[in-house]
Amino acid sequence: MDAVRVALLREVLAGTEWLSATRRFAGALRGSVVAHGGGLLLVGTPAYEPWHLAAHLVDEAAWSGTPELAPTLVRHDARPGGPAHLAVGLGRLEAARRGETLLVVAPEEPVPLLSRVSEARRAGATVLALGAGGGELAALAHETLAVPPGAELDLDTVQHLVSAAAGENPLPGPRRRGRLRDRLARLAESLTAPPPPGW
Repeated sequence: MDAVRVALLREVLAGTEWLSATRRFAGALRGSVVAHGGGLLLVGTPAYEPWHLAAHLVDEAAWSGTPELAPTLVRHDARPGGPAHLAVGLGRLEAARRGETLLVVAPEEPVPLLSRVSEARRAGATVLALGAGGGELAALAHETLAVPPGAELDLDTVQHLVSAAAGENPLPGPRRRGRLRDRLARLAESLTAPPPPGW
């Protein structure tokens, strides 16, 4: 799905909870990887590999100037002789440590993965879950975006919204007024400055 289609989808979804939910989740994802300088691991289930989300996050990382968003796709049946980006197996989850982010995308409870996700969390990794919601995975995750079966949007569409929102440059925060001492110093300077020419 290209940027134009994502924009049209956002127009259609205006006023629904999906836009705020996907932006909140994407903000948690971006905040986690940027704060720790990268280390995004992306894993699905044996029947559902999120390779499409991986590709979109790589694109968003390049377009937004946020290389930390480019994930390592962890595969259930990685082949050692394959291309490097397809050769990372589940053993990588066991090596997850503090400062890394593990994004689990699963349309159903990923029972075979739960012990590995739990170990990664105990080791200090931030765990994010995108999928059916509820269950043990949701309990393990620091942040969850539920896409239950029968929802208005399917998991693939939500992944497009999340990846696009993760790549957006955040709006600047509210302008801080500064400390009282700084404001008083500026006031004193303006009061003691000589008058402008022509006064």
